[in-house]
This record gives sequence, C-alpha cells and structure tokens, in this order.
Amino acid sequence: MAGLVNNLLILFLVLRNSCLGFRSPLSAFKRYKDNARFFSNECLGNNRPVISLGPSDFALDIRMPGVTPKQSDTYLCMSLRLPVDEEAYVVDFKPHASMETVHHMLLFGCNMPSSNEDYWDCDEGTCTDKSNILYAWARNAPPTRLPKGVGFKVGGETGSKFFVLQVHYGDVSAFRDKHTDCSGVTLHLTHQKQPLIAGMYLMMSVNTIIPPGPKVVNADIACHYKRYPMHLFAYRVHTHRLGKVVSGYRVRGNEWTLIGRQSPQLPQAFYPVEHPVDVNYGDILAARCVFSGEGRTTDTHIGGTASDEMCNFYIMYYMEAKHASSYMTCTQNIKPDMFGSIPEEANIPIPVKSDMSMMTHGHHEEAKNTDETSLMKQPKREEEEVLDQDFHLEETVDWPGVNLKLGQVSGLALDPNNNLVIFHRGDRVWDGNSFDSRFVYQQRGLGPIELNTILTVDPSNAAVLHSTGKNLFYLPHGLSIDKDGNYWVTDVALHQVFKLDPHGQGSTLMTLGRAMQPGSDQNHFCQPTDVAVDPVTGNIYVSDGYCNSRIVQFSTNGMFIMQWGEESSLDKPKPGQFSIPHSLTLVPEFGQLCVADRENGRIQCFRPDTGEFVREIKHKLFGKEVFAVSYVPGGVLYAVNGMPYPGDTELVQGFVMNFFSGEIIDTFIPVRKSFEMPHDIVASEDRTVYVGDAHARTVWKFASTEKMEHRSVKKAGIEVQEIKEAETIIEAKLKNKPVSTESLKEQKKQHMVQQTSTGVSLVLITTLLIIPVVVLSAIALFIRWRKTRVYRDDADNKLETSSGRIFGRLKGKGSGGLNLGNFFASRKGYSRKGFDRLSTEGSDQEKDEEDATDSEEEYTPPPPAPVSSAS
Repeated sequence: MAGLVNNLLILFLVLRNSCLGFRSPLSAFKRYKDNARFFSNECLGNNRPVISLGPSDFALDIRMPGVTPKQSDTYLCMSLRLPVDEEAYVVDFKPHASMETVHHMLLFGCNMPSSNEDYWDCDEGTCTDKSNILYAWARNAPPTRLPKGVGFKVGGETGSKFFVLQVHYGDVSAFRDKHTDCSGVTLHLTHQKQPLIAGMYLMMSVNTIIPPGPKVVNADIACHYKRYPMHLFAYRVHTHRLGKVVSGYRVRGNEWTLIGRQSPQLPQAFYPVEHPVDVNYGDILAARCVFSGEGRTTDTHIGGTASDEMCNFYIMYYMEAKHASSYMTCTQNIKPDMFGSIPEEANIPIPVKSDMSMMTHGHHEEAKNTDETSLMKQPKREEEEVLDQDFHLEETVDWPGVNLKLGQVSGLALDPNNNLVIFHRGDRVWDGNSFDSRFVYQQRGLGPIELNTILTVDPSNAAVLHSTGKNLFYLPHGLSIDKDGNYWVTDVALHQVFKLDPHGQGSTLMTLGRAMQPGSDQNHFCQPTDVAVDPVTGNIYVSDGYCNSRIVQFSTNGMFIMQWGEESSLDKPKPGQFSIPHSLTLVPEFGQLCVADRENGRIQCFRPDTGEFVREIKHKLFGKEVFAVSYVPGGVLYAVNGMPYPGDTELVQGFVMNFFSGEIIDTFIPVRKSFEMPHDIVASEDRTVYVGDAHARTVWKFASTEKMEHRSVKKAGIEVQEIKEAETIIEAKLKNKPVSTESLKEQKKQHMVQQTSTGVSLVLITTLLIIPVVVLSAIALFIRWRKTRVYRDDADNKLETSSGRIFGRLKGKGSGGLNLGNFFASRKGYSRKGFDRLSTEGSDQEKDEEDATDSEEEYTPPPPAPVSSAS
C-alpha cells in the first residue's frame, strides 16, 4: 500500500499528468500556425515566438500568455509546438522570471500536451504521454548553457514535438494590482547535429517528514545505476525554506565522489560539476538534503505548496547519441546503512549572508548572490576562446566627421544599416547652474533645444543623412538603438527615457519617467544616463544615474520588472554598488549586461534578468573614471576613461579588451587634437570605433591599422592572397561564423592562378638573365680556346682572372648568386607598407649590417601627447 501511495505522489509531483483524450498532431500544429495567440500585449515574446539566429540556429520564446493567478500555490501550464519537423537541439536556456512572483518553473518535452488551451491548471496534467524534464528554474537562477557539442534532442522521429511550461505561483499577493504575468524561458536551438545528447536525472525524496523545532532532519536518496555510461556536467538543488544544504555523490565501492553541493537558499541554477564525473553500470547515485524545522509549529511534509517541502537533486548529463536516454529518476533509498559513511561536508549547512544574497522587494526576500565563490561558472564553450587580436586602432585622419557642427556630444550609436547616429546638446551646456541641490533643472525657461539634436551620418564621408530631435530635449545624454532601429534616449533635465520612431520627426513611441520630476521609485528617474534593449526579449534596461545608483529593468511595453544596485560605500566599492552608472552595453551571446561604473573607475557585468553580479574589469590604466563601454560580438570590449585627477598620470584614452579575460589588447588616442571628455563610444563588427567627446564637441573615427596595411599592399601590386585568406578566417572566428567553403575554394583558385602567373614571370625573368650569361660564357670559352693554342703557358692565369671579374660582377658581394628573393617574398617579408628593398647583394640571412638602418622606408613619428584640460 505504501508503495502505491509513493508512486501516486511521484506522478503528482513530477509529471502532474492525467490521461486525456488523444488529439492529433495535425490539429495541434494547426493551432500553432493559425492561433495568433491572443495574448496580452504585456507578454514580451509571444507575439513573435520564433526568432532566427542564423542559417542553422533559432530562438524559441516560451512564455505564459498574460496570466493572473487568483490564489497561492497555483500551478499553470502552457504549451508550444516545435516549429520545425526535423531534428533540433536545445543548447541554451535563458529564464525570464522573478522569484518575487514565481516560485519555480519546469520545462517539459513531450508529444502531446494535456490541453489545447492557451494555458490551463496543471492539475489537469502536463502531457498525455511520457514527459521529460528539460529545464528547471527557481530563486532568480541565471541562464544555463550546455557544453559545446551537447544538446537536448527534440523533433525528428524520436524527439519531443511540444514544449510544456509549468509555472508555480507561490504567494500571489504580488498580483493584488491584477497585472498579468509573462514568465517563461527562451531556448536557443540549432539544427547542427550534436554528437552528445543531454538528459536529466532527478533524485527526489517523497516521504520525508520534518518535525517542528530546531531538530536537524536528513532526507536520503540512493539508486543503482544500470545503464550505459553517462557523463555528469551540471547539477541543481531544490528545497523550499527549510533546506540548509543539498549534496549529491557517485558511490563506487566505498569511495564517495562529490557531484555537487550547494545551499538551496542561493539562486537555484544549474551549477557546473567542478570535476566532471562519469557514472558506469553498477555505480550508486546518492543524495542528501539537510533540513531544520525552525519556525514551524507542525510537521512539514513533502508536497507541492510553498508551505510544504521538497528534496530534489537534479543532474544534467550527456551520453553518446546511440545510447542516449533523455530522462531518469530515483526516488528510493536502496542502502540506508551506507549513509553512515557519507562525507561530513554533506551534513554542514552552507551559510547564506543576508547582506550579500538577500534583497527586500515588496513582501519577498529575494536571493541575490554576489559572493564570487558561489557564482555559477558556465562550462566554457569554444566561442568564448577569443582569438588573439593582433591589431591596433588609429584615427582615420581623412574622416571629415570631426568638422561636424555639434554641441556637447553625449551619445553615439549605430543603426541597423551601420550608419552613425549622434546625440548632441546643440547650444545647451551642462554646468554648475543647471540643477539645484534637489536635482531639479533650473533652466526650464530656456525651453527645449531648438536644433535637431539627433543626426544620422554616413560612416564613410560623414554626410548628414537624416536629422531629428528638434524642440524635444533640454539636456540630452544617452543614446542606443534597438534591433528594429528605434532610438532610445535619455534626458537628464527631464529625468526621462524616450523611445523614438527613427523615421518620424520626433514621434515618441514610449516615455518612461515623469517630466522634470526627479525620484527613485518605479515611475521616476533621477538624471538617467543610458538605455540598453535586449534584442531577444525586448527587455529595457536603464542606468539611473547621477543621483540614483541603480539599474532598472522594464518589460518591452514599459512595465517595471525589477531593479538592482546601491550607492557605493565609502571604502572599497562592493559588487553591485555604483557611483554614477554611466553607460550600458549588452552581451547577448553570453547573457550579460556590462555597466561603466564611472566614478569607481571600473566595468561591472551582471546577469540582466536577475541582476546577479558576474564579474568586474578594472585596470590601473583606467584611472579613476570609466565613462563608456561598448561590446562587439566575438568577445571584444571597448571603453574610454576620463581626465586624470590632479596628481594622477593616467592618459585619457580608449581601450580594447578581451571580454573574457579582461586583458587590455590595445589603447588608442586621436592624432588631431586630443581627448578632452570622451563621453561615449560605439564599435562595429569590422573594428571601426567612434568616440564622441562632450567638451571637444566632436566625434572621432578609429580603424584597425591591420586593414590599412592590407589595402596598401594591394595598391603596391604585390601578392596578398595569403593575407586575404588569413583575414577571412580571423574575421569568421571573431564573429563565431564558419568560414564559407565556397569562399575558400574561390580564394584557393585565385591563389593558384596567381601562383601560376608568378611562376611564369619568374621563368621569363630567369631566362632573360641566363641568356647573356650563357653568351658571355661561350665567348670566354672561345677566347680561351684561341689563346690556349698560341699562349698555352701564360694564358691560364690571365683567363682565370678575367673570368673571375666577369662572374664576380654578376654574383655581387655574397656567395649566394643572384638573389631576387625579397622581390618575390611572401607576406612575412613585407614591411608595413608592403615594400622591402630589392636586394641583389647576398641572401636574406647575409644582410649588409652597415645598411641595416635603411631597411625601413617610412618613419612614423609618435603621436603627440594629449593636452591636459581643466574641464
């Protein structure tokens, strides 16, 4: 009887299935295609659930369709059909939820959902057939990315055809205002066949009872493993409020090998297994949850409500495709006695510091782990290994953009056509008289700026293509452009953020904040500095700002979601603290939002959907200020600093950094004039960088000298095919794109043609040089023969001397003979401009040391030192 009860409980907690009538896949697919999903406009991604990420990759946005749960501990489900019939592989999970409203989420894969409604109560079940757990989320866990070559297989003949999202709404007091919820997860899928198939192994206690009081209770689970080998790479723990620590092990013989150990009160992410563990046939998998009944007055049982408890240890694994099993469970304890030898660490609670991991948001204490030792370190993928960038940025001195008639340049961005967009202040200046002590703008009587403050210019010749923004702004600051080309700007005098139609004359699509009203709540800003818009979710991030120290997140339609950050402490600033968060850049390929923390002289990066601190980038060369930051796909980060404080020696300059290591690759400064207050920076994928200067009232353009050299070599008419091939491969790696096979074939074909041409030229020149040598040799032999007959005894010495002079002149100084090697050299022998001296004097290894200083034909003087400014 007990076994029957346990089995029923398992079905209720894990799958929550019930058998419903069979519905044909055709009707379900028709529902997917025809149903425009009459979802609330507040749902961020459901109006466009499929997003192309390239020829073989796409994103699938799975969201609740604007639901409002009526009572606590409501489980709601919704389904989405896989939009393709062929096999696909899930390689990345990006959650969109807050523990303020959602207790946990589960994502299942199956072939038939339990309902054809837009959403339904999960008590009706999740799937009518067998379902597999693909993903689990709780407590503001960050995104989960799988190792390279590993994916959850879906579609095709054997993979799941549907995704079912289950969301548990614990305490629904957050819905008193009757707002709707669109929590969910974005999947990154690829059609590229993955050699290793991912799966989920769930270990779960089903019969633990926790008595009230401080008594410690252990929940133990253990099962024999009797399948093909699997390789464990990530784990996740889950309990409710009473859990102190959860640990999982592989037991082989008498040896306990740790899989993972974590506090369930920290973000319940999938953490990487520190030392990957292999599990073979006959091993035992074991897990222990440690609970305390403190604060309870009655027994606490395992159950599905927030007041119940759970003891779950999730394991992500991969197996060879031919043996893959996508989902396994363990709910027993086959060997209770063996837990007497469990490592002592499994019994020691992991302390959670309230000042580091908890934030108060309304009625909830929200986990926010900023302890670097507890941060989730995702398994490193190949694309994170950035190629060593061997290039240097120099000002494009012939670019006329520096002569544009501009006011204080505050913001820069690139539109979808790669045109440069400039946000400037016209005739308005931000000075000591602009604001009072309460940050209220004091020059409102001047009215808005009467000039067009937004200019779109051609990046090649700086011609103004379009202008707008007249009579809209008082003191412009930040500018960004979303994937649809909309302008997002901030005005520090108005204390507002605006979304503008780029094609209309100042047509405002959205406004956040209250005009001329500084504040720090959900509806007010205080001198906001910048905006970033997630290209996948549409979420809006605002850095706020000069008088607030926070990042504020809004939904795509402007609903407040969350905020994080606080003012820096007097001593060393901590993670998540700001002193003027001045500039934002999104790193969507790796799920991070980076902030130029201006007065703290550093860059901080966070998980954008949770506000979880990830890393800090700080260098002595930054000095005391970092004004702006810009990211380019492929792992390159650009930044500019501020003027040094009195007594400091750091230059005002730009920086190129490896995003993953934080290492400075290059620094750059302008040649014409000097940086005075470089206020914003933006970079394109071809390594063109623009810097806008507020005090110099100009915009500089910088380009890679590597590309300039290639162009000069081409102009010189010398073989450059090897450089082109290398450049193609390098750019492809930096962009994480495969090198086109057709492109390489065409390059090889051209290379062969050029080699043939070079070979013909070499034969022709050699032939022309050999002919006179042969003629001279014949003449010499003839003379010798004639003289031998008349002057046999005396002619030998003279003839040797004469021949030596003739051939000596042809050979030159060295003994290596004719040397045209430098003329036909490969690129390795080229100078910066593509030329080397034509040498006929010995081999490359036997240079004339006296002439060595002449080997460089061009001397480049060092750039002038920047002029200091009091601004």
